[in-house]
Amino acid sequence: MIALIQRVSEAAVRVDDQIVGQIGQGVLAFVGIQKGDDAQRAERLLERILGYRIFYDDAGRMNCSLRDVRGGLLLVSQFTLAADTQRGTRPSFSTAAAPDEARALFDAFTGLARNKHDNVATGVFGADMKVRLVNDGPVTFWLEV
Repeated sequence: MIALIQRVSEAAVRVDDQIVGQIGQGVLAFVGIQKGDDAQRAERLLERILGYRIFYDDAGRMNCSLRDVRGGLLLVSQFTLAADTQRGTRPSFSTAAAPDEARALFDAFTGLARNKHDNVATGVFGADMKVRLVNDGPVTFWLEV
């Protein structure tokens, strides 16, 4: 599983011109699911997202996690993160999980996140989403398990 995480001061997802998920300060996580990903990888990725120290402490160092600052977590499914871009000018999605498989794991990932963190919002799996964000820093990391 892959997550592209961004520290944000705010973020929102729209589907059909309606806001379906939004947060204030926190983390926007684009989540890509690959063939062979499972619940164990999902749990490990979530722990990394919730515990990754990307927020400033009192000394001005990135030493605080999303849990520490009690920020929001906005999860957005994004199969394009699983693209193979090694050759040519057109991505291959042969490494991405099948849609039904990916949906089930993303739903489980979202449920796990809601059990472990108070402020979780999501986009809509498979929908044409418009994501608006204010990247704070900018701070962006690629996490993969």
